[in-house]
Amino acid sequence: MTKKKSTGERLEFYQFSNVTVEHLHRYAIAEEFVTNKVVLDIASGEGYGSHILSKKALEVFGVDIDVESVNEASKKYRKNNLKFIVGSADKIPIESNSIDVVVSFETIEHHDKHHEMLQEIKRVLKKDGILLMSSPDKKYYSDLTGQNNPFHVKELYFHEFKVLIDSYFNFTNYFFQNSFNLNSYIWKSDLFSSNKVYSGSELNIVSELNFPVYNIVIGSDIDYPEMQNSFFNGCEINGRIYDDFIKKVKSSNTFKVGKVIVYPLFVTKKIIKRLFL
Repeated sequence: MTKKKSTGERLEFYQFSNVTVEHLHRYAIAEEFVTNKVVLDIASGEGYGSHILSKKALEVFGVDIDVESVNEASKKYRKNNLKFIVGSADKIPIESNSIDVVVSFETIEHHDKHHEMLQEIKRVLKKDGILLMSSPDKKYYSDLTGQNNPFHVKELYFHEFKVLIDSYFNFTNYFFQNSFNLNSYIWKSDLFSSNKVYSGSELNIVSELNFPVYNIVIGSDIDYPEMQNSFFNGCEINGRIYDDFIKKVKSSNTFKVGKVIVYPLFVTKKIIKRLFL
């Protein structure tokens, strides 16, 4: 498959960071709710999340507005119970009352049709359906950092996010997410600030500010299974970052030239050892 140039808007699995782990953690949680269910993944992008969910789900529809992403995902992830479709968040090409679980991670901030999106989600969901959604908190993601994501159209503060979701679902439960050094944690919103985060060395240990970068909600019109606090261990992603770094070093001209220079010296050293030791 041809690797298209990344814009930074969508998660691609040849670039790894805390963002990678954050996304994987969200889908790990969603996976707990989709066994034998019909699932809709809004803004499925590269397709990895829909693929993860398809391992337990009865059927998964990945919807994305980008035609190229849908085509590439369809080629990369081929399963009988997985289908990728072109569509937008405010006009979902799915039949009404046909979906058990809607998943939408880091989508709503990319447009300003928030009510239209929630109306569409409610339309496609069955009466006992569940929504899992995440969005960056404007205060901690942008305001306090000075970050300006060019792909974000309308970010929401937590209270705005909560008012929006609560206006469409009778039962809602909110969580916060942050990550450190490729390890993500998702905690109930009312308990998040009680977690302590430390850093330092043998010379000095300090307590760091613990803030929620992402807001996460599980919403439904019925009572639903409890969502637990959780951690995601980014050890495997860290290993892939290291492996990619080594590959880049070994493919660099500097490494190749250095190897040409050093290798004869290495061979000479081995010969001398055999002759005189």
